[in-house]
Amino acid sequence: MTTTTPHDEAADLRRRLADSLTSGGALSHTSPWHKAFAAVSREAFVPRFSVRSGGELRSFGAKDAGYLAVVYSDDTLVTRRDEAGTPVSSSSTPSLMARMLEAFTVADGAQVLEIGTGTGYNSALLCHRLGSENVTTIDVDPDLTATARERLAVIGYTPLVVTSDGTRAYTTGARYDGVLATCGVDRVPAAWVRQVRPGGVIVTNIGDGIIRLVVDGDGTARGGFLPDEASFMRARPTADHVAPTAPEFTGLVVNGKGVARTMDVPVPDDDEHDEMVDRVKAFFGEFVHRPALEIGMLQHDVLAMTLDPEGDTMHGLVHPESGSWARITPRAGARALVEYGGPRDLVTERLALTTQWLAAGRPHLGAYTLAVTADGAHTLSRAEPAARSWAL
Repeated sequence: MTTTTPHDEAADLRRRLADSLTSGGALSHTSPWHKAFAAVSREAFVPRFSVRSGGELRSFGAKDAGYLAVVYSDDTLVTRRDEAGTPVSSSSTPSLMARMLEAFTVADGAQVLEIGTGTGYNSALLCHRLGSENVTTIDVDPDLTATARERLAVIGYTPLVVTSDGTRAYTTGARYDGVLATCGVDRVPAAWVRQVRPGGVIVTNIGDGIIRLVVDGDGTARGGFLPDEASFMRARPTADHVAPTAPEFTGLVVNGKGVARTMDVPVPDDDEHDEMVDRVKAFFGEFVHRPALEIGMLQHDVLAMTLDPEGDTMHGLVHPESGSWARITPRAGARALVEYGGPRDLVTERLALTTQWLAAGRPHLGAYTLAVTADGAHTLSRAEPAARSWAL
């Protein structure tokens, strides 16, 4: 009789995960990262976590039935939340991690800086490929860095783990062959650009996409976006920072009193939506959930929501910093009632961006490029279709 130990099961699941990342296209067939995924223990970094499955949030511990199978699924495993219940640390979806690592085109033995240590799993993948002595990883949360350092050491990895705000320059002034950020940013910090050698790469989540930048000889980082949408937990300025969330402003959106006007909803003919009501719904789905990259980057600090109080659908936009808000209630035909308050007219801003994006044929993320100078100036560009540039 043959028995399978948990160790054997985990090793088999690791190999299957690595193979599935390759067969699914997240890794190339010659990728040097395949061996890392096949070798590094993910369960070492997630003894407890929650995961959303079929709309239900489930919690798992190492002794729970099915634990290892979920650990090696292509799911995000949330390990910590802030006081508002917002996830602030997780082991990200392996296929997304793999796509970012594949875009992180550094040579063997390269010196790299990881922003956002989190659980430490991605740090371990970097150490396996590049060697612990070549990896520096930073996180603002001392509890996360302490735990990650311990778990990395248990499985044989000893990168330099630093507790600091990773969006600022690392104090040694070291320069790296690459910076990989496993957290989301609204702008690429100039400190990252200055800390990467000419020819080095920066890979990070910005807006709703993953950008890969190469630093050139004049200190400017230029590059394009990976084709698939992606979003990471946002970088935190301090370990106890609690970011505002849309539900906090439900009362303001529903009950706010301000300027009112009607709006013509720009609903172009759509083969998939013959009825006007369907086309209006489709428009607001795009308007609110911002698939246009330029919306995510130019209105990165605007929260959005869709509500259905008493059966009357309304959409809300809120800019917490200025107190600006807007409520959009669709009416008969291609019309909507807009009510808003505060110094920013959020609807006019977003409507212009959405209309331009629709007129350009809903360009995908791969149509955009970004340039970031050493002093932090950002220029977002789109060549085709309908060339445009935005100074951020």
